[in-house]
Amino acid sequence: MKSHAIIPIFIPHEGCPNACVFCSQHKITSRENPVSASELPVIFERYLATLRGRGLSVIEAAFYGGSFTGLPIERQSEYLEAAFYYKRRGEINKIRLSTRPDYIDETILSNLARYGADTIELGVQSFDEEVLAKSKRGHGAAVIYESCGKIKNCGFELGIQLMAGLPGATHEKDVYSASELARIKPHVARIYPTVVIEGTELHKMYLAGRYVPLTLAESVNTTKEMYRIITQAGVNVIRIGLKAPPRAVAAGDAFHPSFRQLVESELARDILEGQLCGILEGRPSAVPPRQTTALFCCNKKSFSNMTGHNKSNRIYFREKYPYLDISYKISDNIADNEYKLIL
Repeated sequence: MKSHAIIPIFIPHEGCPNACVFCSQHKITSRENPVSASELPVIFERYLATLRGRGLSVIEAAFYGGSFTGLPIERQSEYLEAAFYYKRRGEINKIRLSTRPDYIDETILSNLARYGADTIELGVQSFDEEVLAKSKRGHGAAVIYESCGKIKNCGFELGIQLMAGLPGATHEKDVYSASELARIKPHVARIYPTVVIEGTELHKMYLAGRYVPLTLAESVNTTKEMYRIITQAGVNVIRIGLKAPPRAVAAGDAFHPSFRQLVESELARDILEGQLCGILEGRPSAVPPRQTTALFCCNKKSFSNMTGHNKSNRIYFREKYPYLDISYKISDNIADNEYKLIL
């Protein structure tokens, strides 16, 4: 049963005069005009009418699509005051916002604390200087570390968003960014493989042959390694893959409706195959084919990842290990995203 609900408030490109090559929040959110502070009570009441009485543990107001702290401080306060009204009443539990690393300072953080903000997500995208420059982020890596430290020191929950496959990126650079994120240890993370949004500078670069997006296989492989590093550090990855109207996407195989499952399915396959190879290497080579059975186990929540998107893992193991008779089983004694082999 769902226990966490979000009331989304879209402010596309608000507070963000910088034009990153990959970004068009108007296209991604399908909204041209931002919500005004005066509209927020109507939005809250509309959502709360359907959320009240459902036993939700967390109802969160989230400002999406712009660099919230790039707004004039007075306008930030107008938005926050409207949300804080419902938080003080106990109608919502948390307030979340997204912004850029170079739009954080003590005055901004003090004002956010005054109005009960809980989570600040930074659109970091990369820790690599070349990638930041080629993506026209408008700042270097040093400000990322500074802002993350300030946010955590002030007691806010920190979120970090990374992108894979930006201009100038390599598999190694993206994995490095994941390692830096893991070292910082934010509360949550998001990973977005780059897709080309229509009308962006990246779209022009793509049409001119100056940018080649990752293939789906490359995107999954890089994102998988990033995800592995981040989750092993104990950081909760709350989203993988871009959510946008299909018509907004001009190019990029990484725009896939089941991108997260593709990533988690490959991770499950890697884990199980690692266990399998470790056991088979210690067995006598004279073990006859078809006399070896294997049982793959996980909990109910992870079962679709274990069998793979469109049963891809079942097919993979059947074709690569034809001498194994493999069964797949649900076990309540195994944690989420853990997979065990009995051979």
